[in-house]
Amino acid sequence: MQCYSIPKVQGYYMNHDMLGEEGDFITSPEISQMFGELLGIWFVSEWIAAGKNAAFQLVELGPGKGTLLGDILRVFSQLGSLLKNCDISLHLVEVSQKLSEIQALTLTEEKVPLERNVESPVYMKGVTKSGIPVSWYRDLQDVPKEYSFYLAHEFFDVLPVHKFQKTPHGWREVLVDIDPQVSDKLRFVLAPCATPAEAFIQNDETRDHVEVCPEAGVVIQELSERISLTGGAALIADYGHDGTKTDTFRGFCGHRLHDVLTAPGTADLTADVDFSYLCRMSQGKVASLGPIEQQAFLRNMGIDVRLKILLDKTDEPSLRQQLLQGYNMLMNPMKMGERFNFLALVPHQRLHGRNHQTNARQSKPSPSPVAGFGELAWR
Repeated sequence: MQCYSIPKVQGYYMNHDMLGEEGDFITSPEISQMFGELLGIWFVSEWIAAGKNAAFQLVELGPGKGTLLGDILRVFSQLGSLLKNCDISLHLVEVSQKLSEIQALTLTEEKVPLERNVESPVYMKGVTKSGIPVSWYRDLQDVPKEYSFYLAHEFFDVLPVHKFQKTPHGWREVLVDIDPQVSDKLRFVLAPCATPAEAFIQNDETRDHVEVCPEAGVVIQELSERISLTGGAALIADYGHDGTKTDTFRGFCGHRLHDVLTAPGTADLTADVDFSYLCRMSQGKVASLGPIEQQAFLRNMGIDVRLKILLDKTDEPSLRQQLLQGYNMLMNPMKMGERFNFLALVPHQRLHGRNHQTNARQSKPSPSPVAGFGELAWR
């Protein structure tokens, strides 16, 4: 069987604005401002717990429309007195030119002209509405290896997966073939023999169908290496499971399930993230917390308190309804509450109260719990 690669310029994410009501799916930041605000609080909390470094990079992988970063930056602005002596910069990893332009409009409003250089690893630069420098990259490898906080929200679920089926002859990869009966139709077939990606399957695997994502492993290894060397943390949020699910590969088009083999390149293809695999691929270089269900993470972060504050600030019925509907979508177990999970990667020394970098300007941190991954007392 001969395999053909599709150039990235022809891919779904290269030519579509797939987010929001007019796109193929709606993400948490598009549902409620509270989601991004609480993530902003998480990053500030980790920055404080690690010793208030004099500078940090906020790096987002696959930033969508930039809505999430916009909400996070609003929190940073509201905490300006706390962050005033910290040199913050944004670094966005985005392969889609169309989405990067949308992100730039969301974050900068182009008050300062953007610098563009398609030949450079940093293909676009600008300044946010609040004066924070922002840069765009096509590859995480090109982001400066400095003290950073990383965010990957609904990033890993769109990476390509290898599907495997257990047979009497061992594991066989599920491949895509042309249907011999209908020339313009695709079908799934089993590989006649073992394939290289089988190496990613655990020897003690008990499921009869598994999905593995080597590219996710590469990204996790890069994040783990960076965090172990320079400090910071990574926060990952996605559809997922802890190594228990089997066949989750599916397509969405116009907010409806879509046959993944029909009209390739026109629908969003996704597979649930195996968080147990992500933890394994960190190879012990960092400590991992979670996965924890979104409902629990947001509640631990104080979403109930934040909702009450926002409701108390408005008497407008439509705004109150919007807030309550957004809360329900994020927290309801039948909606996003239990379908999404959070995972954090932090330096081992973070959990033992030792800072990676120390200088005269930094206070000595205490081994405080990592926000969101345990119940906190809110007053």
